[in-house]
Amino acid sequence: MNARLVQTPFSSTSSTSSPSNTYPRAPATAFTLHWASRPFSFATATATRPTRSFLVDATANYTNPSELSLDTSTNTPVPTTDAGEQRLLALLRQRKTEEAWIAYTHCTHLPTPTCLSRLVSQLSYQNTRSGLTRAQSIITRLRHERQLHRLDANCLGLLAVAAAKAGYTQYATSIVKSMLRSGYLPHVKAWSAVVSRLANSDDDGPMEALKLFKSVTRRVRKFNDLGMVADSRPDTAAYNAVLNACANLGDSKIFLQLFDEMPDFGVQPDALTYNIMIKLCSRADRKDLLVFVLERILEVGIPLCMTTLHSLVAAYVDFGDLKTAEKMVQAMREQRTDLCKILREVNSEKFYEDEESDVFDKLLPNSTNPSHNEPPLLTKLYAPDSRIYTTLMKGYMKAGRVSDTVRMLEAMRHQDDKASHPDHVSYTTVVSALVKAGSMDRAREVLAEMTRIRVPANRITYNILLKGYCKQLQIDNARVLLKEMADDGIQPDAVSYNILIDGCILVDDSAGALGFFNEMRAKGIAPTKVSYTTLMKAFAFSGQPKLAHKVFNEMLNDPRVKADSIAWNMLVEGYCRLGLVEEAKKVIQKMKDNGLHPDVATYGSLANGIALARKPGEALLLWNEVKERCGGKLEGEKTDSSLPPLKPDEGLLDTLADICVRAAFFRKALEIVACMEEHGISPNKTKYSRIYVEMHSRMFTSKHASKARQDRRSERKRAAEAFKFWLGLPNSYYSSEWWFDSADGYD
Repeated sequence: MNARLVQTPFSSTSSTSSPSNTYPRAPATAFTLHWASRPFSFATATATRPTRSFLVDATANYTNPSELSLDTSTNTPVPTTDAGEQRLLALLRQRKTEEAWIAYTHCTHLPTPTCLSRLVSQLSYQNTRSGLTRAQSIITRLRHERQLHRLDANCLGLLAVAAAKAGYTQYATSIVKSMLRSGYLPHVKAWSAVVSRLANSDDDGPMEALKLFKSVTRRVRKFNDLGMVADSRPDTAAYNAVLNACANLGDSKIFLQLFDEMPDFGVQPDALTYNIMIKLCSRADRKDLLVFVLERILEVGIPLCMTTLHSLVAAYVDFGDLKTAEKMVQAMREQRTDLCKILREVNSEKFYEDEESDVFDKLLPNSTNPSHNEPPLLTKLYAPDSRIYTTLMKGYMKAGRVSDTVRMLEAMRHQDDKASHPDHVSYTTVVSALVKAGSMDRAREVLAEMTRIRVPANRITYNILLKGYCKQLQIDNARVLLKEMADDGIQPDAVSYNILIDGCILVDDSAGALGFFNEMRAKGIAPTKVSYTTLMKAFAFSGQPKLAHKVFNEMLNDPRVKADSIAWNMLVEGYCRLGLVEEAKKVIQKMKDNGLHPDVATYGSLANGIALARKPGEALLLWNEVKERCGGKLEGEKTDSSLPPLKPDEGLLDTLADICVRAAFFRKALEIVACMEEHGISPNKTKYSRIYVEMHSRMFTSKHASKARQDRRSERKRAAEAFKFWLGLPNSYYSSEWWFDSADGYD
């Protein structure tokens, strides 16, 4: 986003609105674990949406979403400008934003719409935390006074871009959505920036990117006069952003649909579009198509760039095909232009026809009959640069070839072309390889060498070293390195502290984990989702589930993060480790109420808790739910089709079977082991045989039981004999006596 965008308003359409209520601001929440300070947040109170008003609300995915109402219905008269406003406007025209902000704070009444919009625009354009906080405070004030209609689309678009760049993607998304609801069409640079951030974010980000893109383009298509929406029409960058979301989702069908509609808006694919297509081929496990993406770029006449060649090398490295990656790099070193021919020769993969094959045939028509055309030549020579060499080094590192990684670094040092000399990424890759191999001393030597030859280490380099020390349980060395990191002028980030918190878990130091968490907050570093869940893990593993629950509640109140199934599962794990099954079940019920279904990890933790609490009856209830999710049901039973299917793992089923065998629930045990075999899991017959012999070998040997009691036992006896038959132990089906006691209750 540039300065020109600030001066030229975004295209918009007018709309009317009905009156709405004002919304109270939510009080700041406090966490009782002695947080040092409250993080920066755009959050305000939850409120009911007014009808057809201009809304800037936070996403509804949070437990306590915030909402800012922009009401355009009020007829409050605009006060005439006074000397203070004249001075404010003059300062804004001179772009003296800091002085303009001070002047605004001294205004006794609201400035004119022009002043307000310019001030929000300039504060957003600063791209600083304080600027964003001030811009949000203006919106909050206007919301309380029901004057948010004074802001134009230009300043709101800039605020959305600034929030997205600062990592507040959900807030930025809500601004763009609210503009659409209120009849505004944001500039393409504004809404495409938000789509780009969503496409690369976690959780449901790529899916939200698709929804936002379709919302904007659907609104644009409604205008017959294209000139009215010229600034909002999607461009190549916007399509690349949404295509990247499709590639991250691995959805080739929607990728093709969007790719085909690009000409409708006069948009043509560029080199980046095909680089994203390389990613899509990788996600679809179609290594055979990579060479045809390169050929397609050459056929349609798009200028080839080093980024495309780097993407190809990275794709082969991700497939684990280091031999092809090496051939590519060697061909570039030999200055050969027949790179496509080389890649075709090594492309021996054969794939069966499926639905995705038809999609890729349309995306890459040159791949249908490759033998009918000669592979094109590169239009010019491309020598490998440090990025390509470093990508190959990463492949060696992943394969555990530490010596090759170090040797590649040495070779890069002696290259004549300076563009091929190692940079900080190359050195960091070597550090990572050495740390992965457990050679911390050698890794520190590489860090010292970087300082000596003036290749500055970055935060990633230090984070890798921190992780290495924590994995080797050298927390004291990690603390020393953290201090050295700050002394070198590199401030740790949330990732740094997440590593340290996790390291404290490895040495069973929950107090140290909380100390690092508080230190992170004291430095103004916003905790991430991983920060919260890792701290919860520290308390859960140390037998302090109530403290884990407090961390979880704080996570729910933080609008920057979303509590996912990992956080809920960690809370369940905390209670189950102490055998507190009822508390764990309450958490699972709340989890369901929040729209999240328990997964294998949830059920596994609960099963372990049931085993610890020795409540076999609860195991039967749990197995019934798991069986329903697995698609298994008895005749006459009804299943809830709304529940997503579940693929159980060995740990869950083995724990349930163990509980049932110990409790003599043999019929249920047989159902569970049948489920295990159905899912390709080999039951541990040796363990179950040992449990049966130790606990149930004399179960039915009593000669003095009454007839009624013996009749009640008949069903259990039949189930026990069936289970013994499955184990291969002597049983009534073989007409053999139980060798532990000749009188086993059978004639």
